[in-house]
Amino acid sequence: MNKAEVLKEIIEQRRSIFPKDYAETEISQEIMEEILNSATLAPNHKRTKPWRFKVFKGEEKANLAFEMQEIYKSTQAPQVFLEKKYNDIGFKINKADAVVSIVVNFSGMVPEWEEIAAVSMAVQNMYLTCTANGVGCYWSSPKIVDHLKNSLTIEENQKCLGLFYMGVVNI
Repeated sequence: MNKAEVLKEIIEQRRSIFPKDYAETEISQEIMEEILNSATLAPNHKRTKPWRFKVFKGEEKANLAFEMQEIYKSTQAPQVFLEKKYNDIGFKINKADAVVSIVVNFSGMVPEWEEIAAVSMAVQNMYLTCTANGVGCYWSSPKIVDHLKNSLTIEENQKCLGLFYMGVVNI
């Protein structure tokens, strides 16, 4: 296959794969670095590199799961709180091998939409690299990520656009 055919195949195979379909296998450090490096190759106007990623694994990931569950619980009125949703938040984070926070850093040098678009292209590069390496992934943007400002040490000119879940795919 030539490069164009390989690229077409990867693009056609790219899809969101959810944590319930992840194996209990760790993503190698080499592949994690490849995934994150591919994100930094995304085009960005004036080279602002507006993406900020933080990888959560192990205990940090477990703490993130607990924090997000507590945020959900504290932001829902009792009559709309769903125990299933509460449990699902923890399950998805804990089932993933790694969770990456997706944060845009607004430089003020270009329109904000351009920096959001650049971050989106960076995430697409991550999706394609995951697909090429047999890693399942998906981008989730629940409203509760707005409350992660302190734990992600998000600055005034930044906004969390969601979480990127990754795990080796069950075959």
